[in-house]
Amino acid sequence: MPPSSPSSHQVVLLHPEAPPKPALGAPCNGCGLCCLAEPCPVGVLVSRRRTGACNALRWSDGEGRYLCGMVVDPGGVTGIRNPWLVRAVGAWARRSIAAGVGCDAQLDAQAPPR
Repeated sequence: MPPSSPSSHQVVLLHPEAPPKPALGAPCNGCGLCCLAEPCPVGVLVSRRRTGACNALRWSDGEGRYLCGMVVDPGGVTGIRNPWLVRAVGAWARRSIAAGVGCDAQLDAQAPPR
């Protein structure tokens, strides 16, 4: 059953300090839920898989949130070292993931039972 099915459940492990998932359409706050549930099209390319957590997802202790490695460190994620190509890949990734547009993860998050 696909993850978007109303009756399916998926468990993802979030960093304990991750912010709560924002409302659909609200600005991204780096909760990481979407990228931990499944990679976006950019993540599929770098993770080489269509399910599971994206390999490009990075936790930032300084910001207390998850960041897309293809946006903040495309050279580190891909191994590309040419500065102009790293900038181009980062710009492509920002546009591809619609950075700054808002949360589009139609996921419901709930804390685990205690």
